[in-house]
Amino acid sequence: MNLGSTNVNVITLFVEDLQRSREFYRHIFGMSAVYEDENSSVFNFGNMSINLLKISEAYGLIAPRKVASLESGSRFQFTIFVEDVDEVCSELKAKGLVLLSGPINRPWGVRTITFSDPAGHVWEIAQQLS
Repeated sequence: MNLGSTNVNVITLFVEDLQRSREFYRHIFGMSAVYEDENSSVFNFGNMSINLLKISEAYGLIAPRKVASLESGSRFQFTIFVEDVDEVCSELKAKGLVLLSGPINRPWGVRTITFSDPAGHVWEIAQQLS
């Protein structure tokens, strides 16, 4: 089997404060969880799901690897392409979101904004420029 030809179905994000992260995803992305329990919440993003998992439960999934702390810094970002990044930027700011950067035109032909969730996971909203 060629795993590179299959879809990534679920990405699990380890979070320190599950309730705060749940509320952030509900408020900022305007969606409801498709599954919740005391340790996790799952949100469907069109072609994949994001599972928010209490960091205390993460150790059992990835042992013997260590779970990185928020202070370790970011090692990836998610990107969502939209038709009008400035419109989305205005909507997010109206919800009280503080951006990390943007809107900015990048040299590779996209206009972007970035923000982080309460656990420090970085999200980019991007618009392809002509």
